[in-house]
Amino acid sequence: MSKELNYENSGSYQTAVERSKKIEEDIKINPKKYRVLTGDRPTGRLHIGHYFGSLQNRVRLAKMGVPTMILIADYQVLTDHDAFQEISQNTKQLVIDYLAAGIIPGKDVIIYPHSYVPECNQLMLPFLTLVSNAELSRNPTVKEEIQSAGLKNVNAGMYTYPVHQACDILFCKGNLVPVGKDQLPHLELTRTIARRFNEKFAPKNPVFPEPQALLSKTPTILGLDGNQKMSKSRGNAVMLSATEDETAALIKKAKTDADRTITYDPEKRPEVANLLMLISLCTGESPEAVAASIGNGGGGMLKQKLTAALNEKLRPLRTERKKLEADPAYIRQVLLDGAAQAREIAVKTLAEVRHVMNMEI
Repeated sequence: MSKELNYENSGSYQTAVERSKKIEEDIKINPKKYRVLTGDRPTGRLHIGHYFGSLQNRVRLAKMGVPTMILIADYQVLTDHDAFQEISQNTKQLVIDYLAAGIIPGKDVIIYPHSYVPECNQLMLPFLTLVSNAELSRNPTVKEEIQSAGLKNVNAGMYTYPVHQACDILFCKGNLVPVGKDQLPHLELTRTIARRFNEKFAPKNPVFPEPQALLSKTPTILGLDGNQKMSKSRGNAVMLSATEDETAALIKKAKTDADRTITYDPEKRPEVANLLMLISLCTGESPEAVAASIGNGGGGMLKQKLTAALNEKLRPLRTERKKLEADPAYIRQVLLDGAAQAREIAVKTLAEVRHVMNMEI
């Protein structure tokens, strides 16, 4: 096995940023050169942080013609949640959010739950032999997830989560993964597994690509409390499925500060800056310009402006969402079709893996 991966020194963030910029430019010319793997765990409906942070980008990439696999990571919910009774319903709600946001499933856009792709999960065993316990236990992303979930008894699934994620990315030979900075260690392990597999089993004709990061351009969106990442579990989120009145009520409770003059200062005024940024994401104006337009209007005017902008932005999505909720048979068919397409890809990959590992019969 190659030298153990050191997460602290596995390439600079700036290098990843520069590489991501070059990929963005190349996508415009060669969209079919890439296959994106992205997705969510079905722990609940999506909120505006998901919408601005990832959903809009998925729609953009799909419209550019980039083949896209959208994974619903249902097995991974079991690593740190006891809400397995709700996985099926949450999965369907995710699909509704995806479609309402403008994702159109088809030949090049596949939405599927990974529990329905057993061939993908068969990659876990050979992949686990390519990493050490030390590498898994010191993954900083896993450490953060354990801490944020408040886990006292950590199951083995949590530690092997990054390897399962490698299976999700590599089974379809995904070579581009939209991520934030905090997800880079997971992706680095996937790259390491791909490289080690190729070196060990297929040195002349590599089976797996080493996927690249497509870094998000959207800053981290804080919750309405202004000091933590937006999350349904923290009660600081506006769900995409919320009504306009519910949105107004939630924003009315958002934290600001005592200064009536509204300015964009993320370091000194994070709560106000976060609300300004949300308006900016809705309207396309800069946060500074939004602040100038509010002036001495104070937190009240800031919240009114955000409520109006957010409800206007989400109105078409919410209208489409209601139509989709009324057609559960269609939502189920999207998942079944996606699972069939994903399995077709996975069967071919698993056959290649068996071949290079000398396991054919």
